[in-house]
Amino acid sequence: MTTLSNDVAGIDEFKRQLQSAADENARLRSELATARDHQSASAEILRTIAASPSDARPVFAAIASSSKHLLGAFSATVLQFIGDELHLVAFTPTSPDADEGLKATFPRRIEDFPTFALVRGGETIQFPDSEAVDVPVLNRDLARLRGFRSVLFMPLMNQGTPVGMISVTRAEPGAFAPDLVQLLQTFADQAVIAIENARLFNETQRTLERQTATADILKVMAASPSDVQPVFDAIAANAKRLIGGFSTAVLRYFDGAAHLAAFTPGDPAGDRVLQASFPVPLAQFPAYQLVANGESAQLPDTELEPAARDIARARGFRSMLFAPLMSEGEAIGVIIVTRSTTGAFGEHHVRLLQTFADQAVIAIKNVSLFNEVQTRTVELTKSLDDLRAAQDRLIQTEKLASLGQLTAGIAHEIKNPLNFVNNFAALSADLTDELNEALAPVPLADDIRAEVDELTGLLKDNLGKVVQHGRRADSIVKNMLLHSRAGTGEHRLTDINALVEESLDLAYHGARAEKPQFDVTVKRELDPKAGTAELFPQEITRVLLNLISNGFYALARRGNGSAPLLSATTHDRGTEVEIRIRDNGTGIPPDVKEKMFNPFFTTKPAGEGTGLGLSLSHDIIVKQHGGTIDVDTRPGEFTEFTIRLPRKSSFIDKG
Repeated sequence: MTTLSNDVAGIDEFKRQLQSAADENARLRSELATARDHQSASAEILRTIAASPSDARPVFAAIASSSKHLLGAFSATVLQFIGDELHLVAFTPTSPDADEGLKATFPRRIEDFPTFALVRGGETIQFPDSEAVDVPVLNRDLARLRGFRSVLFMPLMNQGTPVGMISVTRAEPGAFAPDLVQLLQTFADQAVIAIENARLFNETQRTLERQTATADILKVMAASPSDVQPVFDAIAANAKRLIGGFSTAVLRYFDGAAHLAAFTPGDPAGDRVLQASFPVPLAQFPAYQLVANGESAQLPDTELEPAARDIARARGFRSMLFAPLMSEGEAIGVIIVTRSTTGAFGEHHVRLLQTFADQAVIAIKNVSLFNEVQTRTVELTKSLDDLRAAQDRLIQTEKLASLGQLTAGIAHEIKNPLNFVNNFAALSADLTDELNEALAPVPLADDIRAEVDELTGLLKDNLGKVVQHGRRADSIVKNMLLHSRAGTGEHRLTDINALVEESLDLAYHGARAEKPQFDVTVKRELDPKAGTAELFPQEITRVLLNLISNGFYALARRGNGSAPLLSATTHDRGTEVEIRIRDNGTGIPPDVKEKMFNPFFTTKPAGEGTGLGLSLSHDIIVKQHGGTIDVDTRPGEFTEFTIRLPRKSSFIDKG
């Protein structure tokens, strides 16, 4: 019996050992399964982090789901601290009413959320029973609304700074086991990694976008050195895109008012309201005073600002960011970015807009400097051209003066022997008459007397021709002396109408003295505003006398049957004065017109013209005075010379 009892006892012990081993195996299998679940959940979250580097929300959703599942929870939520607010970023649903109540609770200010004070130092907090008296009222009310009795709060800590929290609830009261707390800590660490990854990724992305936008604007500035408008347009477009704005406007201050320089279009009606609002006096533009100190400013809600409310409603935005354009401590404009939602703009957006404002100021200064340089370059170029023209006119004047001296010397040298020729030829002609008278009483054969008479007659005729051509030579010398002396006389301010009147009178009376039967109508149309000009009056008189004399010459030979008419007209042309001499004489053929200003070219018969008149007239007007002389003609109908002279001469007087 003893042996049997021992055997039974041994069997029972063996069964207990087997059961214990089975229980241990079951426990190990359970722990292994749990560990696999934990590892699987952690791996899944890490895959989500890798798949969503710029957005932590998918990671938050995976953490909430895994936390509820692995902790056997009623619900799980993930909260993130953004600025001074607590935002609900993920949760597991329970019931529609409870879910709506949860979402309505956030966002809220951190200081109004008492749980934050409990976890801000990095401690894990549990409420084993939400109905306990030491549980904050807000947490108790939320537990009743959502239907849970216990809750675990796990802070999300990034280098000692709280950035959010995970809360896990259960329907029954009781504390969470340490291994579950440790699991939730792992999820919290992964959430922090996701937040930091997203922050770094987005910060890098924003930096790259800012650098790209800045580089693009710099390219526009380089491509448009003389026009700031393309830069303003690029700044408006990039500011709207990078800040995620509803609209952007760039305004400039000048003439005591704010002017709309560029804007991003939106609704056509709203755009018309914006455009109609400018320009506006700075005293009536609130943004001018808002950023007059050079600092950026914001309107988180335009409904709270009466001055911005109407245009905000018209265009459809709710918040505004202002960045002033500052130049040497003075506001010269402002960039305004709007959003369709209320709320403050992020600090990185403020810095970005200020960067754009600085670029706008640089563009304005660049354009101003470029235009100043261009203006100065044009002025210097004009001054150089004026100097060269003045030098040319001085050289021409000196040449004309030298030519006058040379001609005067030549004329003097030629005139003396020419006078002898003319005088002795005339005297010799008279002597032939005396010779005939002396031979009259002398008895001569008829044939001899006839021969003597013939010879003395031929001699007298030849002497007459010598006198005729001598006088013609004398006239040529006189004309050369008259028309070759340029640059003489005083350079002074001269009344144009008086000069034209005097020239008309001199030419007319000279023509009448030469040919008393000459009859012509002289018409004067002198502009009272013609005024004065700086010139050599003697030289311009010489030109006018030459043109008027040529007109009289053409009128004397006209064949069109109309009454001879010569008109002189003056006009005020601003910085210039215009003189026109017109006749209805024979006109000028095209082939003659091409060569009429060439020296020594003339169509007059020998002895009536030297060919120097128009050539010297051209040099006096163009080279000496920096003006122009043009001719319009129609053969058989009319000829009109048009002279334009600058009112202010750049002639350099060497004295």
